[in-house]
Amino acid sequence: MSIIYNDLYQFSSYIPPINLSFHQYLLLTEEPVLVHTGTITQAEKLVPQLKEVLGDKQLKYIFVSHFESDECGGLSLLLRNFPDVKTVCSEITARQLIGFGITEEIIIKKPGEKLISKDYEFEIINYPSEMHLWEGILFMENKRGIFFSGDLIFSLGDMYGQVIEGDWQKEIDNIAVIQIPNTEQRFKVQQDLSKFNPKFAAVGHGSCLKF
Repeated sequence: MSIIYNDLYQFSSYIPPINLSFHQYLLLTEEPVLVHTGTITQAEKLVPQLKEVLGDKQLKYIFVSHFESDECGGLSLLLRNFPDVKTVCSEITARQLIGFGITEEIIIKKPGEKLISKDYEFEIINYPSEMHLWEGILFMENKRGIFFSGDLIFSLGDMYGQVIEGDWQKEIDNIAVIQIPNTEQRFKVQQDLSKFNPKFAAVGHGSCLKF
């Protein structure tokens, strides 16, 4: 684990056969937020690291951008270790979680809505994720200018703790068919993202970006 940007921690694992890094993030505030759980195997390593960083603080929220193993595969384990935590996700992801027996408190958020505390302001962005184009959500933390990109910004390699200079508009323009196969929905996401001006992109896979 490492502090990747201000009060944002990054937890990572790397799988050599596919040359891919998997990142989870903890925003360490008075009401800490975890973005993604990793797979169940990754979550087994994540939990003790989280407890070490959190100290006497209680994990408040787990954000899930879309229903996929590396985004929420370890959720049941996280819930057993942090029983008071609330999961934040889209309506479709919530239905999938319930189908897998995860019935703890879930907060459903829609694009355009916000989740606000004294420490942060998360704005919700539409994300038709690649699996069946199910409705997912992305997260923009407005106070710090951090964009949590899910799988929209993606690069291969062992990229633990790596931050490179980026161009926000270029990243928007580079959203590809493989990420959002539907042309109309892809254009809508690009339009939505163009309204923002983040300082940092916390990516799911690859190097983080500083703008």
